[in-house]
Amino acid sequence: MDFLTLLQILDSTLRLATPLLLACLAGMFSERAGIFDIGLEGKMLAAAFVSGAVAAVTVNVWLGLLAGIGASLLLAGIHGLASITFRGNQLISGVAINSLAAGLTVLIGQNWFGLGGRTPSLVGDGRFPPLTLPFSEALAPVPVIGPIYHDLISGHTFLVYGAMALVPASWWLLSRTRFGLRLRAVGENPAAVDTAGVSVVRMRFAAVAICGVLCGLAGAYLATGLSAGFVKDMTAGRGFIALAALIFAKWRPVQAMGACLLFGLLEAIANRYQNIDLGGVIIPVQFMQALPYILTVVILAGFVGKAVPPRAGGEPYVKER
Repeated sequence: MDFLTLLQILDSTLRLATPLLLACLAGMFSERAGIFDIGLEGKMLAAAFVSGAVAAVTVNVWLGLLAGIGASLLLAGIHGLASITFRGNQLISGVAINSLAAGLTVLIGQNWFGLGGRTPSLVGDGRFPPLTLPFSEALAPVPVIGPIYHDLISGHTFLVYGAMALVPASWWLLSRTRFGLRLRAVGENPAAVDTAGVSVVRMRFAAVAICGVLCGLAGAYLATGLSAGFVKDMTAGRGFIALAALIFAKWRPVQAMGACLLFGLLEAIANRYQNIDLGGVIIPVQFMQALPYILTVVILAGFVGKAVPPRAGGEPYVKER
């Protein structure tokens, strides 16, 4: 593997890891507050469809982004009502959201565009353009540093850079602010937080709303940044992979980024090398494409018992009289 090929794989890794990272951070905020959310997949899928559809109709990617976030927030609000207000089973609510999004996106897409659930291809202002960072062209001829800066660091959409910037921002918010400390306390001991005069319901709804916004960004990126429109089931299990990465990272943002980059690297390698020859043994393309999902199962089987979730996670809070 030469240096330029390595840079191309790493460039694809950043692009493919971005929706996983956004969804992983979304799940982290929700679960840190005690609300388990396996509906990340459904919120991402709904956001991808709505953002792609609105961007196709209006030829304005920013309107598509806002619409996608709105769709994800709507589903997040439903999950919050079911889990927090009505104290329902959080896992069942998440499954319902996934099923609802999977069915509605295809049904509405077919009725709206008549393309089998797809949206029209996005062109021009309907997609997020790549950003050229300062001095990228000037540094391109410089050995080693130039290709790294020009081919790997520069040339991504703003959502890629935004996702990476959200990692230290999330760490700071959770670890160094009053809001973050209260949110973490709600996931560990909501009764103590309530006794201190902080609304458990308000904090959990805030966490669910943050989760909705981040899932909206992830879905919008899939349709308007990574691809040129929405296709049926385009999330392809990324919401569940993000949950596996979250468990692997033990609900910490920096470790979550590393886990998501690992998943993105495996997918980038699978896309780059359809068949790999290891000393005469041919690894088929089907195995390479299944690598991210195999790793998900391995991580869940090997680390779910070692990673301790928030103590109040999954339990509805009933205020003592």
